[in-house]
Amino acid sequence: MSLFEERSREYAAMINAAAAEYMSTESFSGRESAGLERMLEAMAYSLENGGKRIRPMLALEFCRVCGEKPEKAIPFALALEMIHTYSLIHDDLPCMDNDDMRRGKPSSHKVFGEADALLAGDGLLTLAFETVLSAPDMSSEQKAAAGLALAKAAGCSGMIAGQVMDLANEGRKAPLEDVAKTDRLKTGELIMASASMGCIAANADAEKLNAAREYCADIGLAFQIVDDILDVTSSSEVLGKPVGSDGENEKSTYVSLLGLEKSKEMADELTEKAKSALSVFGDEKEFLLMLADKLADRNN
Repeated sequence: MSLFEERSREYAAMINAAAAEYMSTESFSGRESAGLERMLEAMAYSLENGGKRIRPMLALEFCRVCGEKPEKAIPFALALEMIHTYSLIHDDLPCMDNDDMRRGKPSSHKVFGEADALLAGDGLLTLAFETVLSAPDMSSEQKAAAGLALAKAAGCSGMIAGQVMDLANEGRKAPLEDVAKTDRLKTGELIMASASMGCIAANADAEKLNAAREYCADIGLAFQIVDDILDVTSSSEVLGKPVGSDGENEKSTYVSLLGLEKSKEMADELTEKAKSALSVFGDEKEFLLMLADKLADRNN
């Protein structure tokens, strides 16, 4: 088994175990109610439904390469995945992208109804900050810094702003710079927060924090370009979600603006640029180098 496979499995197991623990009624001792049980069921349905776990994995790995045990960053990592999952639940709603499938399973609103799916997303959003603020083995300064980084990335000047722009881009021929700005906000900000929160967990210095964020900014944009490519070249069976929706919604994408070949070249250039930002981490950067390549070459 390669270093990448071994560490990826280790991190995924840590994240999945933490997700199961945080979604249990035991974690809410003294606060039990029928409403809580219903929400935990809906929240767990999406949070525990696999996925690549890229954001929490980045938080754990940057904590490690900055000199701390990755386990210390688990609450921060899980909070990132909660935010990401809430955004997917809301993205799939009829008022947004109206997608019926997510990761090979029916979307949350198809299982729990629109109202409870909306509330499950809200529940994950708020639980993410509870998780950050109650993280053990972290100073008050670390929890405050991590919470602020997450709020900025997920909020109205970050991920939500990107979603607003994404919806506004439907039905019009948006220029490339608008598409890139949309993706840096909608996808890239939360990925950069993963770097920030992993570094914060390890009390990393500014040089390492800036390098980590630069790496994540570039792999985040490359990730979205590859998503656009797969929306044209892959199948619903492979992706676990509908394909071709960008074309149906008349959205400008890298593929529609640049073509497949140029889009692939752009993703590759960003991947190489991301890898070059890692020199400050010395010999510890191997996993991050491989992760960048894997994300660029993925088929789902």
